[in-house]
Amino acid sequence: MKKFILIVLLLAGLGGGAVWGYWKMTAAPRNHFRTAAVEHGRLEATIGATGTLQPEEVIDIGAQVAGRIEVFGKDPSDPKKLITWGSEVEEGTVLAQIDDSLYKADMLAAKADKKRAEADFLVKSAQFEQAKKDWARAQALKGSGISEAEWDAAKATFDITQASKEVSSAQIDQAAAALKKAEKNLNYTTIVSPVRGVIIDRRINVGQTVVASLSAPSLFLIAKDLTKMEVWAVVNEADIGRIRIDQPVRFTVDALPGKVFRGKVVRQGNFQARLNVNMVNNVVTYTVVVGVDNSDRALLPYQTANLNFIVSDKSDALLVPNAALRWQPSRRQIHPDAQQTYDKLLRDKRTDVSASGQERGIVWVADDGYVRPILVQIGLSDGVNTEVLAGELPEGTEVVIGEASARNTDAGGNPFAPKIFTGPKKE
Repeated sequence: MKKFILIVLLLAGLGGGAVWGYWKMTAAPRNHFRTAAVEHGRLEATIGATGTLQPEEVIDIGAQVAGRIEVFGKDPSDPKKLITWGSEVEEGTVLAQIDDSLYKADMLAAKADKKRAEADFLVKSAQFEQAKKDWARAQALKGSGISEAEWDAAKATFDITQASKEVSSAQIDQAAAALKKAEKNLNYTTIVSPVRGVIIDRRINVGQTVVASLSAPSLFLIAKDLTKMEVWAVVNEADIGRIRIDQPVRFTVDALPGKVFRGKVVRQGNFQARLNVNMVNNVVTYTVVVGVDNSDRALLPYQTANLNFIVSDKSDALLVPNAALRWQPSRRQIHPDAQQTYDKLLRDKRTDVSASGQERGIVWVADDGYVRPILVQIGLSDGVNTEVLAGELPEGTEVVIGEASARNTDAGGNPFAPKIFTGPKKE
């Protein structure tokens, strides 16, 4: 009998313990969180953009006369070669020769016209001198042996020859101008480089006819100095307000993977961005010009550059993971004592504006299986971490970045399991 009573009591105790354990399991929260520490570190906030490398100054060489291209000039670096892409030329280097036969003929005709005008001027001058003498005699004999008709004829002849001489003189000037024009046109058949630079584009071939109309045809494109280049970067309108003069820029090109180039925003007129915006599918972008030192000639014109405009670079900023600012708990995960505080923080975050105009955010810290909110003032972000400018969030604070299931609590000692907060340690 005593043995039976002992067994009953034992079973009752086991049942009570099971009920107590089940009650504890259902009553206590079973929230598990992944956390990360708030730390000091370097923060580099950047604006990403793409752009195209351009020579700093490009000269478009055209033709002012029409004609057939007969031959290209000789490459100064190798007289056996002709001017082509990549040729380095000096000021005055002959680039190409247009057929000049018609312009030579025009010049010879202009010379002949000038000689004829000069000869005509000599004839008109002699006639004028004769008429001048006749008019002087007529004036001396007036009233004593010369009729009125003879006097009038002498006067008219003098006036006519004087005018003819003036016309002939003007014709000489006109013929001289025509000759000068013909000589200029003849000179224009020889295309020469106006500057020292590099041929980056040749747009004609031997035998091709150049037609000069209202606009001069483009024959060559010369970059004055390839050691100084520019990147024409396309920046979104949402980011243009954070671009400034002399802002440092870091970029790469696909042709040279792993190599990082540096430059800075340069002034274009009164502003660092060109104001003729581009709009594609209602997306507004601005062109920002970045100056680049290309002394080693590693960069080539028209390569695509991937840029990062450095907005801020702080070596000792208080950083919180962006995941902590994005994460939002459910209502049941918030500590009961903190729910009213959270509602107040939400109202403050929506309506209150800090004195510095900085954005506000909310992070969460674990507390005995629940989470509590902390309102912080945040600054710039590098895409992974965000700078904390103000708030009760000291370094080392573990902030929640996500949820985790109970089976991932690293009970088996897995060193690669995520860090899980399951409540304060028992002393």
